[in-house]
Amino acid sequence: MPRWLTQVRLRLRSLFHGERVEQELREEMRYHLERLIEEGLGDGLSLDEARISARRRMGPITQNMEGCRDMRGLTFIEQRIQDLRFAARQLLKHPGFACTAILMLALGLAANVAIFGFADATLIKPLPYTDQSRLVAVFGTWREKTERSNLSYLDYVDLRARNRTVSSIDVYDVRTANTLTTSTGAKRVTAPRVSAGFFHTLGITPILGRDFQQSDEGLSAPATVLLTYGTWQARFGGRTDVLGQSLMLGGEPHTVVGVLPRDFYFALAGPAEFWLTIRGAGPCWQRRGCRSLQGLARLPDGVSPQIAAAGLDGVMQELREQHPDSNREQSVNVVRLREVILGDVQSILLVLLSGAGLLLLIACINVVTLLLVRSDSRARELALRNALGVSGVRLALQFATEALVLVGAGGIIGLALAAAGMRFLTSLLRADMVARLPSLQGIGLNVRLVAFAIGVSLVAAVVFALTPVVRASMSERFAGLKDGSRGTGTTWRRVGAYLVIAELAFAVILLVGAGLLGKSLYRLLRVDTGLNPDHLATLSVGLPPGNLRKDQSLIFTRQVAERVAAVPGVEAVGYADQLPLAPGDAPTSTFWVAGRPDREQLEDAHPVRGVSAGYFTALQARLLRGRYFTDAEVASGRHVMIINQSTAMRYFTGEDPIGQSISFSRPDAAEPSPVRQIVGVIADMKDGPVEMPARPAAYVPFDQAGGFALVVRTSRSEKSMFATLVTAIRELRPDLSISGQMTMTDRMDQLPSMHVHRSSAWIVGGFAAMAFLMSVGGLYGVIAYSVGQRSREIAVRMALGAQRRSVYQLILGQSAWLVAVGLALGSALAVGAAQLMRQLLFGVGAWDAPTLVMVAAVLAFSALLASWIPARRAASVNPIEVLRAD
Repeated sequence: MPRWLTQVRLRLRSLFHGERVEQELREEMRYHLERLIEEGLGDGLSLDEARISARRRMGPITQNMEGCRDMRGLTFIEQRIQDLRFAARQLLKHPGFACTAILMLALGLAANVAIFGFADATLIKPLPYTDQSRLVAVFGTWREKTERSNLSYLDYVDLRARNRTVSSIDVYDVRTANTLTTSTGAKRVTAPRVSAGFFHTLGITPILGRDFQQSDEGLSAPATVLLTYGTWQARFGGRTDVLGQSLMLGGEPHTVVGVLPRDFYFALAGPAEFWLTIRGAGPCWQRRGCRSLQGLARLPDGVSPQIAAAGLDGVMQELREQHPDSNREQSVNVVRLREVILGDVQSILLVLLSGAGLLLLIACINVVTLLLVRSDSRARELALRNALGVSGVRLALQFATEALVLVGAGGIIGLALAAAGMRFLTSLLRADMVARLPSLQGIGLNVRLVAFAIGVSLVAAVVFALTPVVRASMSERFAGLKDGSRGTGTTWRRVGAYLVIAELAFAVILLVGAGLLGKSLYRLLRVDTGLNPDHLATLSVGLPPGNLRKDQSLIFTRQVAERVAAVPGVEAVGYADQLPLAPGDAPTSTFWVAGRPDREQLEDAHPVRGVSAGYFTALQARLLRGRYFTDAEVASGRHVMIINQSTAMRYFTGEDPIGQSISFSRPDAAEPSPVRQIVGVIADMKDGPVEMPARPAAYVPFDQAGGFALVVRTSRSEKSMFATLVTAIRELRPDLSISGQMTMTDRMDQLPSMHVHRSSAWIVGGFAAMAFLMSVGGLYGVIAYSVGQRSREIAVRMALGAQRRSVYQLILGQSAWLVAVGLALGSALAVGAAQLMRQLLFGVGAWDAPTLVMVAAVLAFSALLASWIPARRAASVNPIEVLRAD
């Protein structure tokens, strides 16, 4: 049998059959002693002389038994159990030290595990697609100004037919809203439209039925639909006979051909319920200049996104030559799909992970400081152990056991806090973010998080175990025997000062980061949106397609607005094709100023929105010049427009824009747009994301069929008006789908950018607050301990005539030096850290002097105040009593 296996067998036997093993060892010792006595009797010695000789030759029986136990490995487990009991007694004997250290470890570990849980769910966990690393998003670009714009369907068809660098390429429609008509009425649902090979490119196979086929796409293709797993279960009870059934989507019957897997989701299309194909005469699918689709492609082995982009751009170059009017200066951009899906989540999580890591470092530094202080108080114990012959390995194992007990207790509490923290952080997420990344749903402790926590804990345990070992190996080892219970504290003076400096520096980084994020949020909340959000209600109305012609739809839309305007408490009503402050971009078009030569035209694309006559009145937008639309202009579709201030400054510098004319296409285009006369200029209004700078925009009379968004100015609480508004609208037509009932204040509050800045500021602010308390508390503990160790020196100074002022100067001078170095180092590091998180900053630079000065002032004042308390205690001592006790 191998030696190691024998050792394992013996150790297990000693653990579970300890009494039997001890009895066998005693019998073996007795046997050897009896043999030696027999030898003595054989040599002619008396019985007593033989026993004395045998014991002399055999040596101390207890020591021999201990040696046998060591040789057989029988004491290892017992010693570890003894160490474990001793460590527990030590922590119970010093509850202040134990509670402080365990709490700090628990907080630091909880923050790291909680944030790592989100990083694991988003950054580490793979996307649910086959070979997801080979999937890329394909965007159109224009003049290198818009790197992620849409593609047109006709351009996609040509890219699919001519490309030679990607295995497959498909598109999906970014507009996902549709209307499902059932026996109980109409309901707004999400039903993205995709090209036929979309799911094949993703590597997704339906669990029931079939995928889309090429015959399901195109002008004359039949209407088919794929169900998501959730829809299949909720609406059809998971029945297999759902295949072949007909659903009324968008006023047209669609045949169910398949059911998608349970874990399938496509984040960029949102929480879809149905999937449709691109078919029929869509609103702009047969116009090459109308770009409403986003692309998706699968790369072959060995092909990078850059090579794929070059190949697709070669096809786009051919299209630019063949279609100069619609494809002028158009190109292609290819980005990893994972990068597009994650968006700004990756940078946010990296910032939060960095903050949590700094908090854990501060916690560990505090615990190391406590261990150093405690090792000084245990100097006599360690010296006595060493004098009695305890080996260094034995001491190291004892310290390791104590560190494991400390870290184990902190780890258990930290995991419990991390589970609660993840539930809290999940509650902060917006519903659309969770829908976009379903991996965040039900996030909690799992094997990977527990393994991560164990790994971090083991690293901390190694550091904590080495701290007293290094301390015990110093020349002060025997100082405890020489000076009794009084320690010298030189360990702290050599090492502790550097730990406090590092602690203060890390605290500065977190405090500056929290300050910059808080200042960014403050400025974001005070951005001039160009509208008054108070007492403004918003909701979306979907008309059942196919039941009304376009002219009838426009008339019905005006009737809905008139009916809502008649509701008591309503002051103004407007409608538009899209609400303001939308996270996405509105349809864009180029502006051609009538009467100017081609060389003076600026062919930039700008947002264009269709609005009603009362839209700006309901929003309380500021009219700078001219007038708003009239009801007659909206009803007749007159070719007029209203521009914002940025458009006036860009296109009509030094001119009066009122009466000027703009077209949305070149005059020589195949299908030129009508020339529109400018009748008004409004102040810039945030039609898109609130953090985006103002840009030129235009507004035209509303002429959209199928659905619209209402903005309602009320004199009462807007939340209390929603039920009345919905009832009034349904009185006109019960089968209308009404959704998105939300106040404008809530809509602004839930904007993605607002939510990102708010969540980041709160979380990093929480880390900074804990770091602030830990660092100031750590400095207080250090100064208090130093004062305690130098009490005799201070008493001698005062006995020789030193004034209290000099004692204050001595203690506060030591603190001021530590604080100054820590603040200087932390400020330099904070500026560098702010550069890494600049994507999360709004209206604030990385080198923000007021924030740096404020953080330095608050931390310096708090640190010096914490140092003043032990300095005051030191200056109040009676030197006679101290020297007499010494």
